[in-house]
Amino acid sequence: MNSNGSRSDGVLNLRVGESVRVKRREDILATLDQDGMLDRLPFMPEMFQYCGRECTVFKRADKTCDTIEQSGGRRMMHAVHLEGSRCDGAAHGGCEARCLMTWKEAWLERTAGGETSLATMGSGSLRSIRSSAPLTETQLLATTTRPPVEGSEAGDVYRCQVTELRNSTTALSSWDLNQYVRDVRSGNVGVGAVLSALAFRSYQQLLKLRGYRIWLGIYDWVQKLRGGVPFPYKEGRLVGKTPSEQLNLQPGELVQIKSHDEILNTLNKNNRNRGLWFDAEQVPYCGKTAKVLCRVEKIINERTGKMMKVPNDCLILEGVYCQAHYSSDRLFCPRSIYSYWREIWLKRVAK
Repeated sequence: MNSNGSRSDGVLNLRVGESVRVKRREDILATLDQDGMLDRLPFMPEMFQYCGRECTVFKRADKTCDTIEQSGGRRMMHAVHLEGSRCDGAAHGGCEARCLMTWKEAWLERTAGGETSLATMGSGSLRSIRSSAPLTETQLLATTTRPPVEGSEAGDVYRCQVTELRNSTTALSSWDLNQYVRDVRSGNVGVGAVLSALAFRSYQQLLKLRGYRIWLGIYDWVQKLRGGVPFPYKEGRLVGKTPSEQLNLQPGELVQIKSHDEILNTLNKNNRNRGLWFDAEQVPYCGKTAKVLCRVEKIINERTGKMMKVPNDCLILEGVYCQAHYSSDRLFCPRSIYSYWREIWLKRVAK
């Protein structure tokens, strides 16, 4: 153990709420291989703006969810998410997904310590330094795109932490109970949240028995009495074309999210409105107010790396993101992906 609180192999074992400093550009570049990665996780040019800054650990990134193959949870090692460190897409064609960036502990140092030497950068980093000269910023920028697959349409193919997610992680079973122990020990979630999730899973099993509507009604009745969230897995009510509403909402405007019941009236049986899925993780926000963060017009397709245009109205709201409380195959995923909202699911709040 070093004086700055890190192990000799560079693992910091950071917890939620700890203060860290992002290392200097040259120190981080020295940890990367020629593809701009450490342990197959890219360091993105958008992250340079945080170098030298003090930040707070928002969550440990011990796991994540597979949004590429939809295979469930994935295990990541020695990484965290920092408060407010979301990608602005500047080096990736202006992608507007605003993903929460992942930081390897080798790119950080505790603020209580002094300068970090090469000995505390991690074994993977030292291998990179010995094998080749450090990457330059220009070379790193070049790694954000890759050649298109032969036979595919021309155009930039982007590479970022999300497109490389499966390569930088390993499979994690939802039945691996150690992940929930890590969640509590790191401060990612409290014991109460784990017990609440367990109770919800148990009640889901009751719904498989006879009397589904009765059990569902009881759940919603109890939740209404205690001011809780209604059952989040309900089916949309429409068949065929789904409706739209144009509010022309702009960043900074205050909106109220409609009730879950009102939103169900805009969804088809697959819980989609003009192709956009309404997720169970959005239900806890129903009835609440929030500010419009931005309108989303283009995002990178995580599977192909191609930039795609969002065809219909799509908005992100400040502080409104997936908390992974209801999805058993990605329970307590710390990735905090912003939820996407149709204008028909919102009401403008008069000033």
